[in-house]
Amino acid sequence: MVSMPAWRPGRRHAATPAQPAAAAAGAIPGLTPASGNSDPRRRLGDVIVELGYADRELVEQLMAKEAASNRPMGELLLAGGMVSSKQLAHALAERNGFYFVDLKQFHVEPAAANLIGAGDARRYRAIPIAFLQDGSLLVATSDPANILGVDDIAMSIGYPVRRAIASQEGLDAVMKQLSVLSESVEEISEGGLEQVSSEEAAASADQAPVVKLVHSVIADAVNRGASDIHFDATGGDMRVRMRVDGVVLATTTVPARLVRGLVSRIKIMAGLDIAERRVPQDGRIALNVDGRQVDIRVSTLPVIRGESVVMRILDRDRVVLDLDQLGMLADDRKLVRRAIGQVHGAVVVTGPTGAGKTSTLYALLTEINTPDRTVIAIEDPVEYEVEGIQQIHVNPKAGLTFASGLRSMLRSDSDTLMVGEIRDRDTAQIAMEAALTGHLVLTTLHTNEASIAPARLVEMGIEPFLVASGIECVVAQRLARRLCEECKRPVTLSPGEVTGAGGPAASESFQAFEPVGCVQCNGTGYRGRIGLYEVMQMGEEIRALVLGKGTSDQIAEAAREAGMTSLRDDGLAKARAGVTSVAEVLRVLGS
Repeated sequence: MVSMPAWRPGRRHAATPAQPAAAAAGAIPGLTPASGNSDPRRRLGDVIVELGYADRELVEQLMAKEAASNRPMGELLLAGGMVSSKQLAHALAERNGFYFVDLKQFHVEPAAANLIGAGDARRYRAIPIAFLQDGSLLVATSDPANILGVDDIAMSIGYPVRRAIASQEGLDAVMKQLSVLSESVEEISEGGLEQVSSEEAAASADQAPVVKLVHSVIADAVNRGASDIHFDATGGDMRVRMRVDGVVLATTTVPARLVRGLVSRIKIMAGLDIAERRVPQDGRIALNVDGRQVDIRVSTLPVIRGESVVMRILDRDRVVLDLDQLGMLADDRKLVRRAIGQVHGAVVVTGPTGAGKTSTLYALLTEINTPDRTVIAIEDPVEYEVEGIQQIHVNPKAGLTFASGLRSMLRSDSDTLMVGEIRDRDTAQIAMEAALTGHLVLTTLHTNEASIAPARLVEMGIEPFLVASGIECVVAQRLARRLCEECKRPVTLSPGEVTGAGGPAASESFQAFEPVGCVQCNGTGYRGRIGLYEVMQMGEEIRALVLGKGTSDQIAEAAREAGMTSLRDDGLAKARAGVTSVAEVLRVLGS
């Protein structure tokens, strides 16, 4: 998928990019220059044979068939299954002296593709894909004879161009991804809607183009697997960005004259006051996207240059509720299952915001959600409804806090309590006491490592004996991006690089993988995320350290001696296995 803002007619672009993103063409992954022996008069079959894609005898037979049937050689080769569309494109490029581009491996530059709209790309049957070092624009097409389309692109945007031949299959995939948002914004822009006043905001919010735009943005975000959509006010055009796999990507821009209507439309959908732009507002939207029920939390924020909106997408279909699929090591899963199999005690999941703690809690709840157990959860907010579990939404305005809700849950004949987050001393005190009085407690805490959690609870004012006796195990976690299976490539790290990444002192090289970037992964080299975990079991030595108010470093050392796999070791193991990269582990955990 290619992520970029939509181009709008009439907008002027600089003659050359400020910072050409591509290196020399021959050095770009997925881009192959012609060999220098090109001649358009050569027979395509001869080129196919020279490239090693087919045997001479079979090609000669097809050449005879070509003369008799008047069908092009390329069509006959494809129909006979003798070459793939990618191999045919390579042969066409080689014969005509053009670059060959494999769009599954090549990273299409947003700044280049942004120069024309999706409709123009289909009309020209070509797409700008990159800037070269000499300032020229590389344009991909599947037809070497498509001179007019490529020339029209050059004339319309004012860049010198170089042609690259791609398979029609690859070109179609890129065009399909380009179409979702850019087409929607282009149609609205060309429709010429006027700037809306505050009195007209509600009316414009119901106009079909604005409704279509909002729905298109949401649908695109859901299809990308985005967790958040950011509508950023700039005082003019509105910038739209999405957080995909933990990283924010720019996707499109909304013309200034449509911003008020778009924000108003979102407010109407979320049940907010469209006239109130001075204070933040929070709401919720329920939508059906491609047959999937999606819940969206909406937050508006008045800023100096207007009103920004953030949507948090809660897509149940993308939530992993199976403990075996989270990415934990087998030994760690055994420890966690042993802990949640107890009739009392606390399991604490720790990590910073966005580490996936809530998803882990839901996976644990699903594991123990049986008809013979009463499970009650209190959350802020309830992100996903789970059948068979009584879920409570925190409402501080009504006096329903984590602490007050937890007290009520203790009087409700519950076996298992899930507390979305321990934020204060009262909640922590009640949770630890509940863990010692016959309840299994599942909760989260904001600490970076498992060993810090007991000390943090003591710092909050909880007696060390409650912490030491109440906690069964602590799970610390992060989310790292998965390498794209379509384009990842092997890499060898030196012993020094392994040690520098936080691994053990190494005497041998380290075989791992690194990201490349392709159409399938939006050029990032990553698709999806995987958890990095460390599971600390509260053994006797660790309990003694907590009782003696030992430091988190002492607790961590004791946990490692007891066999705990650290977050960094888990990350490096996943890098060695090709699940993620060493660079991603360093990004998530710090160098």
